[in-house]
Parts: sequence; structure tokens; C-alpha cells
Amino acid sequence: MFEICADPKSIEGLTWLGCYLTSGKHLDFYMSFVTVLALLAVTAPTAMLLGFGGAMASRARLAPLRWLGKGYSAMVRGVPDIVYFMFFVIALDQGFEYVKSRFVCEDLAAPVFQGMEFHVCNAAKVPLATASPFVYQAYGFFLAVVTFAIVFGAFVTHVLSGAMQAVPRAQLETAEAYGMTPRQVFRRILVPQMWVYALPGLTNLWMVLIKATPLLFLLSVKDIVYYARELGGTKTSAYAYAHPDWRLYYFLGLLVFYLLMTKGSEIVLSRISARLSKGQATAAGEAQRRALA
Repeated sequence: MFEICADPKSIEGLTWLGCYLTSGKHLDFYMSFVTVLALLAVTAPTAMLLGFGGAMASRARLAPLRWLGKGYSAMVRGVPDIVYFMFFVIALDQGFEYVKSRFVCEDLAAPVFQGMEFHVCNAAKVPLATASPFVYQAYGFFLAVVTFAIVFGAFVTHVLSGAMQAVPRAQLETAEAYGMTPRQVFRRILVPQMWVYALPGLTNLWMVLIKATPLLFLLSVKDIVYYARELGGTKTSAYAYAHPDWRLYYFLGLLVFYLLMTKGSEIVLSRISARLSKGQATAAGEAQRRALA
């Protein structure tokens, strides 16, 4: 904060607004945008790895592994996302505390479930009661990333499984006729061709993931929605910067932010789609050939 902002009640006009927008709470608000971008940057590749593993499992020759891959995709896709977001956060938190309690608690004979309540010793709490607010936020962010990755990984599994089935069987048979092993066919033919068919579905999932980031607010992570509601609410003379209800303007700013995010994503993904479709026997590839003819 600038020196001129030491006494907010003695300033007015643009100076007051400048001091208001550079206050400590607003700096936290600006950093919350970094939190959202970090969530997208970490969750997207993690969900892709889970989805690719699930798609491979759903095509496995071993029946239990195939059931696991198909069951993972069907189970998560068949339940509202918010249910899993709330379930996984609680389940993971209690799971971590239970494992930690087996190492740090003295009375291991004491049941962790006492009736319907979950109890562990104070030393097994994650994070500890003495931890800093940053540790609590980092832990909440970690749980959010894991939860988002598990949920969206199931959707990626479904998309990639369908894309693998869409690859023309004739291409795979031709590769086998040339003497390629099943692994070579999978690595050199199936996977490269798969992305052409998977990209439209993955594009939709990316857009849904962007729109799902406000759920961080429900997972106890102070994200942009949390700060927009807190900062935009009515502030009386008891606050340093008193103002009426400004939530409309804060949420309008979030609306612009998400629109810019989706528009930028559309531009980048359309270019990736055009590059992958070049020379491919798909509708997009045929359109490119006709345009060049």
C-alpha cells in the first residue's frame, strides 16, 4: 500500500479508487486468478494421463483390467460432478489422516470411527492445527487438483476410448500385414491417429473444466469467486474502504475473464485441430484438401 493510502477516509476520487484496488485484499484477489490458472495447468495433463490409462485399461485383454477401465468411466460419468467433488475431498482427507494416525498416534487400539464420526489424534491431523494459512490453502489446492483430475479423467477415458475405436480398422490391419507387432501398431498407428478423432471431445472437456473452476469455492479454496463475493459485498463505515454493494461489477469482471479464457482456448485448439487434420482421412482433412484444390 502507498503512503498516501495510510488514511483511506482522508482521500477521495481516483486516488481513493487506486488505493482501494491496491489494498492487501485485492492483491490476494489478483493472486487467486493465478490459483485458477495453476489448477488448469496441473489438472489438465493429470486428467489426460488418468484418461489415457483408463482408455488403455478398457481395451485390455485381461477382463478385470478391462472392467476397471470401463467401470471408472461409467461410474464417474453417471454421477453429478459436485457429488464427487464433495465426496473425494472428504474421503481423501480422512484417508490421509487415517494413514498418518497409524504412525504418529500412541493409542492405535482406539477406533477412528466412533459412531458416525471420524476421530484421530491431534498429531494425525492434516494439516496440523498449528500450520500456517498458506499450508491450509496449499493442502486444499492439492485436494482440489486430485478431485478434478479423477472426475475429468473419467470423461477423458470415454473420449479416448471412442477415438481409438474410430481409427479405421484397415489402417491397423495394413500395419499388421507389414509385420508390425501389436505394440508397434498401438504406438505408431493407433495413438497418432486417435488424436484427430479425440480432439473435438477433448476441446469440449477443456471448456467444461474452465467453467468448473468456480467449484474451488466449494472446496474451501479462496478462489476468484470467493474474493469477488467478499470484496463486492456492502462495506459500512466499520471498514477502511466503505462502499455499497459492488458485487455486480466484480462478477462482471469474472464474466469477462472467463469469456477471454474460452475465446483464447478456441483459437489455440482450432489451430491444433487444423494441424492434426492435415492430410488425414477425416471430414476436417477433406475440407482442407478441397480448400487447396
